[in-house]
Amino acid sequence: MVLARILEEKLAGLYRAGGRIVGGVYVGKGQEAFSAALGVQLQKGKDVYGPLIRDQAGRLAFGEPILDAVRTYLGVLTGPMRGRDGNIHRGRPKEGLLAMISHLGSLTSVVSGTLFARRLAGRLGDAIGATSIGDGGTSTGAFHEALNMAAVEKLPLVVSVANNQFAYSTPNNRQYACENLVDRALGYGVQGYTVDATDLAACVEVFQRAVRSARAGGGPQMIVGKLLRLAGHGEHDDASYIPDTARQGASARDCLAVSRARVLDEGWMTEAEVQELHTEARSKVDQAVAKVSKEPLPDPFKENWQALSSTELVEGQHEA
Repeated sequence: MVLARILEEKLAGLYRAGGRIVGGVYVGKGQEAFSAALGVQLQKGKDVYGPLIRDQAGRLAFGEPILDAVRTYLGVLTGPMRGRDGNIHRGRPKEGLLAMISHLGSLTSVVSGTLFARRLAGRLGDAIGATSIGDGGTSTGAFHEALNMAAVEKLPLVVSVANNQFAYSTPNNRQYACENLVDRALGYGVQGYTVDATDLAACVEVFQRAVRSARAGGGPQMIVGKLLRLAGHGEHDDASYIPDTARQGASARDCLAVSRARVLDEGWMTEAEVQELHTEARSKVDQAVAKVSKEPLPDPFKENWQALSSTELVEGQHEA
């Protein structure tokens, strides 16, 4: 959580400085507990994970190197997408980390399809798939179709719904009429859970239960976490549409501050150890940015333009 927050603060700073970031920057400030609590339950190389735009904490928990994130945001040739795709569309499919297509429900289809394909090939085993969606994304057709299919096929899918109260600028009461988003789980025939997404311990507990159930054949699991996005939709957005009443509510707690207080109160860490954690994270991020800043950008005249493929172009096609 700390590493994700510091990394995204650095990326946001580079974006505001201008000229360094290729594309936009969308941070998960306030969602780190909910995201990391899922990512840490998954097994890299076995499970399938489709993170969303605010899931940097989950990505790190799953095992994504900091360098992959920095290289993609700076658009260099050495990144996992080799400078060919948007910075939030990065991934390593062979390792189970899927590249995001869209934040509007598409990943639920991709993860469900991956699980189904593995089942047809007889190599699913006790692996599970996990993905994230925002409150607004749950109203899209892609989400409905994917979750319906997963429910019918009883796929081991875990869906985390980060209800940050706004679909960009549209509040919950203009998005859906049910009392709580978790009510939709019953309609699909999947197991539903709700959690205070600002509470790391509560998030870890609920995701442990959901992952355990999915691995045991319990079918799809949907976890709705209530929180407030503590930043704009992206760094280009000042979030002026969020009323003061929402900013002062319980869901507006900063999960990092809540977690810090908990570990200190329980005596799990000292203040000095917490500070050292932050210092180490800043050092890692600064070192990564310094290294990547010296790496080459893609050269269109030297590219074969076959994304995610090692196949070379036939002789003469490059010149054409």
